[in-house]
Amino acid sequence: MSMALGVLMLGSVGGPAPAVSAASSTLDETPPSIQIPEPLPPIVPTKVLRGDPGLKSHAALVFDEDQGLTLYAKNHESVMPIASITKLMTAVVVLDAGLPLDETIVIDRADVDLMKHTGSRLKVGMQLPRGELLRLGLMASENRAAAALARTFPGGTAVMVRAMNEKAQQLGMESTHFTDGTGLDTRNVSSARDLARLVQVASQYPLIREYTTTAAYELVLGDGRVLPYQNSNGLVKNPNWSIGLSKTGYINEAGRCLVMEAEISTHRVIIVLLDSWGKYTRLGDANRIKHWMETARPVGAGSL
Repeated sequence: MSMALGVLMLGSVGGPAPAVSAASSTLDETPPSIQIPEPLPPIVPTKVLRGDPGLKSHAALVFDEDQGLTLYAKNHESVMPIASITKLMTAVVVLDAGLPLDETIVIDRADVDLMKHTGSRLKVGMQLPRGELLRLGLMASENRAAAALARTFPGGTAVMVRAMNEKAQQLGMESTHFTDGTGLDTRNVSSARDLARLVQVASQYPLIREYTTTAAYELVLGDGRVLPYQNSNGLVKNPNWSIGLSKTGYINEAGRCLVMEAEISTHRVIIVLLDSWGKYTRLGDANRIKHWMETARPVGAGSL
């Protein structure tokens, strides 16, 4: 498996981050190159396939984008913590703001996670382009990268979070609320229905599609050392899957979460899995959905 290479230059530890110029566009204004799709139709499960995929996740949704049909729904309106699925909205807002992706950002002590005490290989004082922070936040769920993106947003983290919530309202995500840009705060909440809408919109951004489906990546430090990163969703490197967008999430309060846009049996589908307990349950549920769609007989195709 080939790995893309990035370059990361070290800066002085604890040095101040360079100023970030204000975006010229309105913070919640979608770039003209992005066509926001029509909202999802009402989530009413349609019995198209026989049987049941037997999903273990507490909440789940499978939406067929090509047919405009909900194939499966389970607790899809339940509001719960969503962990790092939050980073999809972080990316949408950063890209909407038109901030320069080649601008250097210095990792600051303020980016260190003092809430969940998660680790990071991005040390305080390291310098890297905003685009690299975006990549690592999306593909490897790098919390320090996402925190730096929010901190250096014009106006700071508070303005960034406000823009995230405004975007959610604009998209009709009525059960969604954001408190930070990482998802570490349990007050980042949503529903399976709302997250299907977020996936539907985020998939229109080519960089989000690319970064969330990159299987592996290497950051090369200024001294020649290499920091290898792997996608937090192992399914992206599985040749049996065709995935167009992917994002995982995990904190204790949220359980293990997964959202994807994938092609299954020639259909583009959105999959949302929330509060899956056990390290591999969310991946198992994704594979159960795939197997069900590929093998279940259509309703009306004769007796079982």
